[in-house]
Amino acid sequence: MISKFLFTLAMAMVPVIELRGAIPLGLATDLPVWLTFVAAVVGNMLPVPIIILFVRKVFAWMRRQSAWLEDKVSRLEHRAEKKAQLIFKYELLGLLILVAIPLPGTGAWTGALVASLLNIRMKVAFPVILGGVVIAGIIVTCISCGIFAIV
Repeated sequence: MISKFLFTLAMAMVPVIELRGAIPLGLATDLPVWLTFVAAVVGNMLPVPIIILFVRKVFAWMRRQSAWLEDKVSRLEHRAEKKAQLIFKYELLGLLILVAIPLPGTGAWTGALVASLLNIRMKVAFPVILGGVVIAGIIVTCISCGIFAIV
């Protein structure tokens, strides 16, 4: 059971997969629903402080390394800036919505990146992102368990 828990936690830490993919994977391994949810939420939140605190420094380092990395960083920043419009409009509620909607291009990684680029402090951004992750986790768990369906 511990290996299934750690597998789910690790999958939730991966960008793009995040919690949206980790919950169905955890349930597929027959990990209990509540443990799957906990592993996915914790795993999805582990990278958030690192992203918020260090992404700007990492981006600056990447820019100095090569033009190819400069292009990748610019694309990530452009994507985050497009998502930031929601946050400018609705402030912290916008950040919560950005993280809570379990669709591609949303989630804790994107929320943390946007929070960092908008200089939202960790003590403000972290609980908002956590709230969004919990909401997304509830939605994905309900869909995965067949409680409601997407038509």
